[in-house]
Amino acid sequence: MVDLHEGVGARAATETVVMTSMTDDQGYRLANGPLRRIVSLVPSLTEAVALSAPGALVGATDWCTHPAGLQVSRVRGTKNPDLDGIAELLPDLVIVNEEENRPDDVVALRQRGIAVWVTDIRTVDGALTSLGRLLDAIEAPHREWLDEARAAWRSPSPAGDQRLRAVVPIWRRPWMALGQDTYAGDVLARLGVDNVLVGDPQRYPRIDPSRLPRHDLVVLPDEPYQFGPDDGPEAFPDVPAALVDGRSLTWYGPAMTAAPERLVSAIRVALDGPVRPHRRPEGETR
Repeated sequence: MVDLHEGVGARAATETVVMTSMTDDQGYRLANGPLRRIVSLVPSLTEAVALSAPGALVGATDWCTHPAGLQVSRVRGTKNPDLDGIAELLPDLVIVNEEENRPDDVVALRQRGIAVWVTDIRTVDGALTSLGRLLDAIEAPHREWLDEARAAWRSPSPAGDQRLRAVVPIWRRPWMALGQDTYAGDVLARLGVDNVLVGDPQRYPRIDPSRLPRHDLVVLPDEPYQFGPDDGPEAFPDVPAALVDGRSLTWYGPAMTAAPERLVSAIRVALDGPVRPHRRPEGETR
């Protein structure tokens, strides 16, 4: 394990002091010190920290849309964070994710003496554990939503009468889908929906919609690509198309509390009355 430096810069004497001696999901240990100023570079974790430790966040990405009305400094995106801007906020901790953020940015922040907490989340149970450890590290006082999320995922209702086989696109032009070892794939598996591309060596392989393993369903989230009734289902005309809430499928954090019910409801709607629009040529625009 590697010891990291405390946050940099002077702090107001009137601020609440939180002490920590924790390790992140990759085994890096934070040096003992106060965690009063936090920057999050992960939208779902921004929501978790904002609700659990009000006032602790001082910075977040432009993509951090929840909770609504969050008033913090913006530091560009998850893949191109403004490192100088982050340093100017004098954070005690920057929160990132192994998949969503770039390792080079983690290294650059640590070289500036800024502590970075890296999450590594690939399953529902892993998300609940990781979130609990993060909230412990920052001594977040409000974590009722985490208890609700644990309860919601303890034994969720299945989406169908039997297990379903699904393709889960996440992008088009080019088409890409869920492959192996993804949080979203585990979310669906817990609901009785198996990703037919789970054996692919890539986490997000490119696909040809006309050349796929046998499947009963296509699951189309509204993010990162915004699939909709007229944009996505037409490429899979022979199976029901479930248009689902992307936050419920891919966000770990407070969105997990309602995710099982929302996802199961959307899938059941598709199974009961699938929309099968005319196939549109792939080169045609919206």
